[in-house]
Amino acid sequence: MGHLPPLIHDLALILITAGVVTILFKWLKQPVVLGYIVAGFIAGPNFVFFPSITDSAIISIWAEIGVIFLLFALGLEFSFKKLISVGGTASIASVFALGSMIAIGYIAGQLLGWSDMDSIFLGCMISMSSTTIIIKTLTDTGQQKQKFANIVFAMLIVEDLAAIVMMVLLSTFSVSQRFEGMELVRNIIVLVFFLLIWFVVGIYLIPTLLKRFQQYLNNETLLVVVIGLCLGMVLFASSAGFSSALGAFVMGSILAETVEMKRIEHLVEPLKNLFGAVFFVSVGMMIEPGIIVEHIIPILIISVIVVLGRIFFATLGVSVSGQSLKVSVQSGFCLAQIGEFSFIIATLGVTLGVIDDFLYPIIVAVSTITTFGTPYFIKVSTPVYSMLEKRIPPKWNRLLKGYSSEGYETTVNRQSDWNSLLRNVSRIVVIYLLICLSIIFVFGRFFRPWILGEIPSLWGRLLVAATTILALAPFMRAMIVRKSKSHEFRRLWSDNRLNRTGLMMLIAARVLICLVLLLAVLVPLFPNATAALSIVSMLIVALIIWSQVVKKQSRRIERVFLENLNRKERMEEQMTTVKKKTVKDLLDKDIHVEEVVVSQTSPSVGKTLGELNFKQEVGVNVVSVIRGPMKINIPDGNVILYPFDKLVVVGSDDEIQKCLNRVAKYRKQESTDDEAIHHIVLSNYIVEASSPLAGKTIRELNMRERTECMIIGIDRNGHSITNFTADFRLEKDDVLWLAGEKDDVDIFGDKYAVDEMATDNSSTQLPP
Repeated sequence: MGHLPPLIHDLALILITAGVVTILFKWLKQPVVLGYIVAGFIAGPNFVFFPSITDSAIISIWAEIGVIFLLFALGLEFSFKKLISVGGTASIASVFALGSMIAIGYIAGQLLGWSDMDSIFLGCMISMSSTTIIIKTLTDTGQQKQKFANIVFAMLIVEDLAAIVMMVLLSTFSVSQRFEGMELVRNIIVLVFFLLIWFVVGIYLIPTLLKRFQQYLNNETLLVVVIGLCLGMVLFASSAGFSSALGAFVMGSILAETVEMKRIEHLVEPLKNLFGAVFFVSVGMMIEPGIIVEHIIPILIISVIVVLGRIFFATLGVSVSGQSLKVSVQSGFCLAQIGEFSFIIATLGVTLGVIDDFLYPIIVAVSTITTFGTPYFIKVSTPVYSMLEKRIPPKWNRLLKGYSSEGYETTVNRQSDWNSLLRNVSRIVVIYLLICLSIIFVFGRFFRPWILGEIPSLWGRLLVAATTILALAPFMRAMIVRKSKSHEFRRLWSDNRLNRTGLMMLIAARVLICLVLLLAVLVPLFPNATAALSIVSMLIVALIIWSQVVKKQSRRIERVFLENLNRKERMEEQMTTVKKKTVKDLLDKDIHVEEVVVSQTSPSVGKTLGELNFKQEVGVNVVSVIRGPMKINIPDGNVILYPFDKLVVVGSDDEIQKCLNRVAKYRKQESTDDEAIHHIVLSNYIVEASSPLAGKTIRELNMRERTECMIIGIDRNGHSITNFTADFRLEKDDVLWLAGEKDDVDIFGDKYAVDEMATDNSSTQLPP
């Protein structure tokens, strides 16, 4: 037998151990993630009673692969547009909680006598909640539709992005071993620059390519393409000096904006589950019992800090953002754990070699303790709120209700024309300026050396200048002229001459930016002609503004980008029954709109809405019933519910939860020993001369209606006949092959007095 590569041997050991342990954890009703960690400990080098993986290099490889696919899957659930839409609540609460926990973690590390680097990593690790654990727990408890759950999910989106930024900054800080303000600012600017460029270019190219080749993208091909894009971005991010995890996350977030996102998510889910399991198993491999026993006091201290700190600061952050005390308390108790991003940050520290060996097993132990407590923390949040409600003075009534729902939120209903115009122009200038800078960077880094190496003369420099300017032209034109014909611009222009001066200065500033960009391209190529280049740059800008070709190209690029960016949202909007603005307006009044799917075994199946009487029984209003492509808006009481109908209901958190428990629950199916008699069986019979079947046609027998059996084949004279018509006439000694339920087949034999073949002692059963 050939030698088995160690990688396959280790993968087999990982998956077998993980499978057995996670089944046990499922039986114990504990989080699967913890099962993976325990499995990793069993398969790791520190557990001597079982075959182990002892090669640390292989462990690192599996951890790296797991991180890539885990971050890619998280990116698919992330959306830049969703991040913008979560509003102030999630942003304020997340930033407040993150900053507070990082500071507390650093202080705790210093008090424990740890190094500055260990303390910084500790603060970052305990600031990240577990997306996997929270979603799983809320789904298992049926609370994923409640208002606080929506806020928690939005906060997790902000935390995901913050974790990516944190990883980049920690990587840079770990290498330099210095914390300098200007270096930090520079790294943040570079990161934001690359994120925006990747996002803009990705949204322009990837959905366009997927749409163009859609007819060729079956599930197999789409999966290969998607994984290729993921690993391609990983390579690109690594070559640009960023982590592989960042590249995977960015590609996932780009694909999250495509209309194929649901399909991609479905295809990638098995890979996410597999390699996510591999990553968490690799986490468990690094656990050293001796270190845990030695540092049991710090583990308990940090666990208490995580639980109390995250509950307090998350609750305070959500409350400060304007939500009610009940929602704030529920959100805070939901976030009282650390999870996968903590492991990823710890893995980063181990890979870079900047944290001590004891920190990794400590953070795994803290995560295990806090994860076990998550379901119980969520369960006690409501009693804790009830206790606080009784003790809060009446004058603090606004705290109980939340000032965001009372209209205390700082909003501006109508911006002035100047503010609106300046805001829009600033956004346009920043976006197109970043695109232009990226084009200059790419052409200067790769294209210019190649061309000048092939054509070192003046013609080579002219070719580089021409191609770079042609690539810049559509974006510079958009930077200059966009919003120059908007309603705000026209109103300001017609108001008075003073406004005209300001508008002209605004246009001049945009032109000046483009002139600087052109000089940045031309001066390095022609360093001895700076004065002449200024005049040439002005002529190029004028040509760009007045050129119809550049105008058409600029508009086409912008149209394709906006179409790709908004296509998924428009399709989702068309499919929704209640518009998003209406949902948001209702949410501000503590009224929610949710879709509830009727399960196939729900006791509501087959009943009319009048019989169910949801308004009186649970308090919700059914505004629509979605049945496949059909929508029944404002249904009356005569509408009958069928399995998999989607009910669009409106009500409060508690009312929707009651409706969900009533409509989506499953009736328990009792298993009996006689269940097999309801299966389809095959039997064969010989037509005797005395049988009433002899000499009759299939049509005359009408067997399907009379016996609920079906003739599926006939053997005659050693030949098998399966393609027969209704006029086929049966003869003596024909062998009939019948399909039907066992009782019906037995009744058929008794009724028609035919002999079952001796060879058919046991009927062949087909699945129902």
